[in-house]
Amino acid sequence: MSGRPADGTAPQYPTPKGVFCETVTYVKHYTERLFAFRITRPTSFRFRSGEFVMIGLPNAERPIYRAYSIACPNWDEELEFYSIKVPDGPLTQHLQKIIVGDRILMRPKPTGTLVNDALLAGQRLWLFATGTGIAPFASILRDPETYEKFSTVILTHTCREVAELQYGAELVAMTSADPLVGEEAASALKYVATTTQESSALMGRITDLLQDGTVMTMLDLPALDPSQDRCMICGSMGFLQDIKAILDKAGFTEGSNSAPGDYVIERAFVG
Repeated sequence: MSGRPADGTAPQYPTPKGVFCETVTYVKHYTERLFAFRITRPTSFRFRSGEFVMIGLPNAERPIYRAYSIACPNWDEELEFYSIKVPDGPLTQHLQKIIVGDRILMRPKPTGTLVNDALLAGQRLWLFATGTGIAPFASILRDPETYEKFSTVILTHTCREVAELQYGAELVAMTSADPLVGEEAASALKYVATTTQESSALMGRITDLLQDGTVMTMLDLPALDPSQDRCMICGSMGFLQDIKAILDKAGFTEGSNSAPGDYVIERAFVG
């Protein structure tokens, strides 16, 4: 198998049956903890914006797979992923060392709850993310269906430090310039970036800024209303629980692929 071994020393193993083996085409390191990469897309692979797949490396007889949201729209010719670096993580300790030309294993079945089909029709779509939880929204934001279904789309991204917000800022700029959705995004998309540890233009947890009305005042929007607002949530367990509590208290109902509702949560990455 061609391509440099992802950890620099491990041998390359044959591709498991029924698994795609794709080539890394792009890698960008944002901070010491965060990086993004793109791979070739199998011609037969189809997914809904917001879904995730299981990916791994061909560096073991029994590869380790982890769930990764697809951070690009479903029409993209390649597939993008956004990852945290875990020094001793079974997969990411090797994955963070990939370079262009390396190989990535990908299971063929995408899935997930952060899809437009899992939400009832509404006026405003809130995308609540912390850290790499923004990845599925990189897909949702560039999907024309999102702007057909909602007149206003609000992306909130909370990180510890300013540098960790760069991916989100680039995503918003890319969406605004997108030939398919740029015109709609120019009037519909609103972006709220906050930090919790390093000083920035807006500091604080998004949950606090929602509850004290800061975000609504900034955006000139009314309080969260289950008759008008729909929400997607992706981040840490504590964050998911806190946002869920706020929405439940306001009368929102959680949805799923089989029973669409007012909000959906992606729990595949929490464990």
